[in-house]
Amino acid sequence: MKVILLQDIYKQGVTGEVVEVADGYARNYLFPRNMAVRATKSAVRTHEHLSSQVEARRAAYENKLNEVARHINGAELFFERRAAATGKLFGSVTNQEIVDELEKVKGIDINRRRISQQGLRELGRHLVQVRLGSEMTPVLHVIILREGELQEYLAKREAEKAAAEQAASAATAATDMATEVIPGSAVRDALARTEAGAENS
Repeated sequence: MKVILLQDIYKQGVTGEVVEVADGYARNYLFPRNMAVRATKSAVRTHEHLSSQVEARRAAYENKLNEVARHINGAELFFERRAAATGKLFGSVTNQEIVDELEKVKGIDINRRRISQQGLRELGRHLVQVRLGSEMTPVLHVIILREGELQEYLAKREAEKAAAEQAASAATAATDMATEVIPGSAVRDALARTEAGAENS
């Protein structure tokens, strides 16, 4: 059945767009909630003002999704869980827990169904993709640690980061010191000797 959307609907379209949906979905879900109307000729004329704005709304919607994707891409989420000696968790880290932690860390509330991962059941670092339907797919870094190891892990990571920065600054200082400055007069003399040698040959 063809309907005109009166609201933006995930995986269907944006306001004012004419889309094909299942009859039951339209009758039982969209029509009772006033999210769509049947796409008759009179309804299309009535909702013409919405149709003229479809492309602008779709572009704005895509921009918003891309902005959210850039904001959450690479976010690190930490979880502490009880685990066996083999690294298997007693339970799991669910999609809803990932979404809740993401909202705490980044302030972005997304639907748990957009997380493209089943529950995580092992200790370690996991890369979890988020399906936003935009041009980029953000990846979350979910780090699962044993209970009580989070502070130790963060302190170790900060120490490694500080050591890396210190090593980089030391390497930069060493290369600066190794660079020798040759006086301009010595360079000119060497060039004159090279040119004189080239003329004699």
